[in-house]
Amino acid sequence: MERYDLLYRLYQDFDTGAIRDLQTFVDVFPAVDSRVALDYWQDATDELAERKDEVREAFDDGETLAEVAATANRDQAFTGLDLYSKYGRAVNVLVLDVDETLRSAGSTDNEIPRETLSVLTEFHEAGVPIVICTGQTLENVKGFLIQGLGNEIVHSTDVSIVYETGTGVFTPGHGSETKRLLYDELDPEMIGVFDRVRSRVLSEAPAEVAQGTHLQGNEFNITLKPNFDVGSPDAERIIDRAMVYLLDLLGRAVEETTDAVSTDGPELARAYFAGTDPEIENVLVSEGESVDRTLEDVPDAVAEIFERVDVAYYHADAAEIGSLELNKPRGVQAALEVLGIEDPFLIMMGDSKSDLRVMKWAAENDCGIGAAPKHSSTAVLDHVRATDELVFEPGDAASMLRTVYVMNLLAAF
Repeated sequence: MERYDLLYRLYQDFDTGAIRDLQTFVDVFPAVDSRVALDYWQDATDELAERKDEVREAFDDGETLAEVAATANRDQAFTGLDLYSKYGRAVNVLVLDVDETLRSAGSTDNEIPRETLSVLTEFHEAGVPIVICTGQTLENVKGFLIQGLGNEIVHSTDVSIVYETGTGVFTPGHGSETKRLLYDELDPEMIGVFDRVRSRVLSEAPAEVAQGTHLQGNEFNITLKPNFDVGSPDAERIIDRAMVYLLDLLGRAVEETTDAVSTDGPELARAYFAGTDPEIENVLVSEGESVDRTLEDVPDAVAEIFERVDVAYYHADAAEIGSLELNKPRGVQAALEVLGIEDPFLIMMGDSKSDLRVMKWAAENDCGIGAAPKHSSTAVLDHVRATDELVFEPGDAASMLRTVYVMNLLAAF
C-alpha cells in the first residue's frame, strides 16, 4: 500500500491544483512576441519550479511525485495507480482513434485540443510510441498530425498511422517498411470484387446518389460521403440511399465472381447484410427496399464472400464497403511489428465498433486496455465499463492520457 499512502499524502499536503495549473500554462503557452507576456511566462515557470522543489524535498522519490502532481488531479492519479496495481506494467504504446476521440466536433471545433497535443508530446519525449488508428485517408491524417505535433515528432520513427481502418500502415523512417499496403495481401478474388465496385461506384450511381455524395479519396475502402453537413436531414436521406445502392453494387460484383449467382446478387446482398446488421436492416425497411429473402436463402458460396466484406453504415455520415480481413486490429499488429514492439501493453482510445475490435483483441491477448468518450457506441461503452471503466468526457482525451501517464510514472517507482 506504500504507493497509495504516498499519493494520499501528496494530494493532502500540497496544492497540487496550483502545480498542475502552472504546468499546463507553461506547456501550452502560445508563441508570442511580447516582453510582458514572456515575463509572465517566466514568473510562472519560476513558481512552478519552486512548488515542485517543495514536493521533491518532502519525499524520498520526490522527483516522480512532483511530476505526478504536475500531470494529474487526484482522481486521475488514483485511477492510474489502480490500473498499475491491476496489470503490474506500464503502457508502452498508445493506440488512438481521431474523430470523436482525440477531437470532437461538438466541443473542440473539430481540432485536437492543445492540451491533448501537449500530453502526447510528453509521451513522445518519454519514449512511448504513438499509433494513430483511423478510418481517414493517409494524407488527411499526416496533415493534421504535422500541424499539431510538428514534423519532427511525426517523422521521428516512433509514430505510426493505421489508416482507412487498417488497409495500410505508414511509419516514417523505417525504410522499405515505411508504408505497408495491407490490401495487397488479399487474395485475387477479393481484390477483384473491390475493383469492380470501385470502378462503377460513381458511373453507375442513380442521379440522386451521384449528385448528393462524393467518393472519399481512399486507397482501398469505398466510402460515399454526403455533399451536405454531416448529421443533417439531407445527409441522412442521401446516405440511406447510398447504403442501398452500395449493397446492390456489391451484389452485382459478387455475381461475376461465383457461379452460384445469376441475376439476383443485389437481393442476396440485401438479405445477407440485413440479416447480420440491424442498422442496415433498419435502413432497408425505412427506404422501402427490404426483400422477402432471409439470411438462410443466401447460397454458401455467396455467403463465403459476403462474410469477408465489411459493409458499414454511419448514420448521416457515410456508407462504406471495406474488407473484414483489413481491420484496425490487423493494422495495429502491423504497426507494432514495424515499430519493433514485441511485448505490447497498449491503451486503445476510441468510440466506434472498429475501435472495439482492437479493445477486444487487446483484452483477449492480455496486451492492453480500452478507453472511450461518453458518446461512444453502446457496444464500446459496454466493453469499457465491464473492464476498467475508463470513460471520459467528449473532447477531453487529455484527461485519460494524463491518467495513463501517471500509471507509467508510478510503475517506475
